[in-house]
Parts: sequence; structure tokens; C-alpha cells
Amino acid sequence: MKKIWRKRSRIFIIVGLCMLAIYTIWDNNRITIVKQDIVMDGLPNELEGFTILQIADLHEKEFGENQSSLIEAINSQYYDVIVFTGDMLRNKNRTDYTSFYSLLDGIEKKDVAYFVSGNTDPDSYRVTPYFEKSAFIRGMEERGVQLLESIDTIQIGSAKVYITYFELAILNEISPETIDNIAYYPDEPYGRSREYVAYQGKLLLELQEALKRKSASDLLIALNHFPVVDERVDEIIDSTFLSWQNFDLIISGHYHGGQIRVPVLGAVFVPESWYRSGFFPPQDRVKGLWEYYNTKHYVSTGLGSSNAVSFLNFRLFNSPEINVITFTGG
Repeated sequence: MKKIWRKRSRIFIIVGLCMLAIYTIWDNNRITIVKQDIVMDGLPNELEGFTILQIADLHEKEFGENQSSLIEAINSQYYDVIVFTGDMLRNKNRTDYTSFYSLLDGIEKKDVAYFVSGNTDPDSYRVTPYFEKSAFIRGMEERGVQLLESIDTIQIGSAKVYITYFELAILNEISPETIDNIAYYPDEPYGRSREYVAYQGKLLLELQEALKRKSASDLLIALNHFPVVDERVDEIIDSTFLSWQNFDLIISGHYHGGQIRVPVLGAVFVPESWYRSGFFPPQDRVKGLWEYYNTKHYVSTGLGSSNAVSFLNFRLFNSPEINVITFTGG
């Protein structure tokens, strides 16, 4: 009897693991469309229904031939702005941009489209033989998506939406020292070069002048690859060379929602240096919408998976997603 029970148990385990593998493969290759309303008190009537479509953490994941399934999902949605919040490629040294460029070629509405770089994307600039945007960025912009370097303004009737790059917006001034102390700013080869520092100084001045023109009813939205956790907000507020802006919303990715998720427990790990280890992070800060210091934060789980640990290069109980974020007065 015990032998029969053991044999049946092994069969059940094998069947269960096979079913889990089949489900995981299917789940990693489908696309969910996650919709999120952002309720804002005093939202101007012209901005009622203002919608942003977010693409995060593609990591060169392919959804159909030449990204056909992903393109279809994006083109089926209404939006005013489309944003790409970094990690489109597998690592910084990649020179084959086909998976990302195929996606951009197929997207129909890119009249207002922005990109901010992630930690696995190629450098945005190069300094030799002269300072300029990198080939990766130039190819992206030729396909209709703008690198968000500073701040841009969208006019809708009498209302305005300001969209800015978070890492620049929190700076008081630009110098090699301030850049060196800002989390997530680029390292070599160009991060502290004279040309890069001068260029960033010009961008910061443009940003600061634009914010002086912002009225109380205008929206201020920041894009960043990395979520801005509570501890970092506190540090920015207390800093002498940083300034916290009155952001209405910060949009980011990077966490993948905790790439491996366990039923009931949620995310097992997120790559976050502000948490001691990243294991078993606060589950209400891993994905979706939260609010801290009167600022709303929205984190996408994204589409692809990280290969930081090669044998865990997949998502578990964590469907790939694109995000449709809509502003409403309630």
C-alpha cells in the first residue's frame, strides 16, 4: 500500500510540475493590459481622461513575429502619450536593437512618445570622437520616440501637462560632484566628462525655467526607470543639493513586479538597493499605485525578464503587462 501511495505521489508531482511548466511558458508569452485610474483633485476639465500608455522592461522579449502581438495590443488602445521606461535590451553591451526597433516601427501613434534609459540599455551618449547621442538613441528617435532628457510640455486647451526626467528634476545644480552623488546617474565613459556635465547644466536650466511657468492646476509627471522608494524620497527632502518637486505622478518600472512571485506571499525579490537585501520587499511598493509625501507613484511589472540569474530568466505567476494610466477628477 505504501509503495502504491509513493508511486502515485511521484506521478502527481511530475504531472504537477509539467502543468506548472506549461502554464509558465504560456503565461510568459501572453500580454495583459492593466488599466489604472489616477484620481486628482482639481483636475482641469481639459485633462479629464488624459491617458498615458506605459511600456517597461521589454528585455528583448519577443511577442509574435516582429513583435506582432505586442504591436497589436498597443495599437488597440487609446492614449495621448506613450512612454518607455527603460530596459528595452538585455544588457548595455548589446548592439542588436531589432526587437525594440521592430516594436517602434509597428506602433501607429507616436506623435507624443518618450523614453528614459534603464540599467540594461546602451549608453544614451558618446564622448568620442565628439559628444553626441548614441547610435541606439539616434535610431530610436528616427523611429519617432524622443529621449526625455529634461522636460517637455503638452498643451491641451488651456491646460498643460509637464513631463520630466526625474533624475534631472531633483537636482539644484549640475557639477561633477553632484552628478557623482546622484543615485543611478551614468558612470563612465561619459558620466563625469566636461561635455556631459555642461550639457546637463543646460538641460537643468531649461527644466527650472519651465517649472517657473507651471501653474498650480497643471500636471507634473516624472518618468524614471527606477521606482522612487520612501527612503529615497526622505533623503532627497533632507538633502542640501537636491530638491523634491511637487510631482503629481512618478511612473517607473525595473522591479518586474518581483519577477518570481509566490501565491499569497507575492514578490520574493526585487533589485532595490534601498532595501537591505531586496528579499521579501514591502508588497505594496512592488507594483501598481501607491502614494507617499503627497505624490502618487506607479510601477509597471513590465514585459520581459532579467537574466541576472540565468536559470531564473522567466516570470512566475507574473504575467507580462502594458499599462494604460488615465487621469480623472473622480
